[in-house]
Amino acid sequence: MTINFEQVHNYYERLVLEDVIRLSYDHPEFDDDMLTDVACIALNRLPARYVRHDVDLMFFLTEQERQIIDQWISEALAFGFALVAERTGSTRRAVAG
Repeated sequence: MTINFEQVHNYYERLVLEDVIRLSYDHPEFDDDMLTDVACIALNRLPARYVRHDVDLMFFLTEQERQIIDQWISEALAFGFALVAERTGSTRRAVAG
């Protein structure tokens, strides 16, 4: 028997990576490695939520739950940008959101 697990992924990955790309324009002092670190830090601050299809999860979420997820992601990214800026000596204060 062959089982295909390729569709299984952490729901937050795509959302966090898209937001890191979006926020990178506000942080030109962050290079690719720093942005990758921000994504990893943010993802490690979020609960693991594995799904096969994003739409399956979205169907069952209430609007309030979606807003909470957005807030969690925003806070995790703010922490990630601030931590990477602090650890790398970035002169600009990092704020995500």
